[in-house]
Amino acid sequence: MNIPCILIPILVGLICGILGYLLGKMNSKGDDSLSASLQADLDACKANTKSLNAKIAALEADLAAKAKNTASTAQSFVSTPAAIVFDAALAATVFGKKIKENDLKVVEGIGPKIEALYHAAGISTWHQLSETSTEKSQSILDAGGENYAIHNPSTWAKQALLAYQGKWQELKDWQDNLRGGKE
Repeated sequence: MNIPCILIPILVGLICGILGYLLGKMNSKGDDSLSASLQADLDACKANTKSLNAKIAALEADLAAKAKNTASTAQSFVSTPAAIVFDAALAATVFGKKIKENDLKVVEGIGPKIEALYHAAGISTWHQLSETSTEKSQSILDAGGENYAIHNPSTWAKQALLAYQGKWQELKDWQDNLRGGKE
């Protein structure tokens, strides 16, 4: 058989074209099924992500509500100290003199003028003084002028706490070892 030379490349090209077309058709059918499977998986992942995000949001809201509730409960404990009943008779027995409730002069180192400085600064109870830092006490003294600079308020908050708690004997014993309110 004698096939002209020009027909061989045409036949080879035609056969290749037909094979390419058939392979392409087979491959695109596989891609469609693969693509549909991937799309289904992607949709399932998106739905799962949405569900998880909703659960996270609900848990965060629940946590925030519990934290707010805990903070308000803790704040009520902090802002409302337990009422401690002042026992004037016990204080008088220990100190040998009448003691008035919230008299800041019970604190060794505080006299009438320093008590007046504290009252002007809004500190008028043993409890308030017990929560006052040494730095804040020193700033109150410094604001009073140079006559008050010699005082050392480092023990005053603890003395006030003992008075507030009604620990009169402990306060008296400690004060017996202090000199002008200093250790």
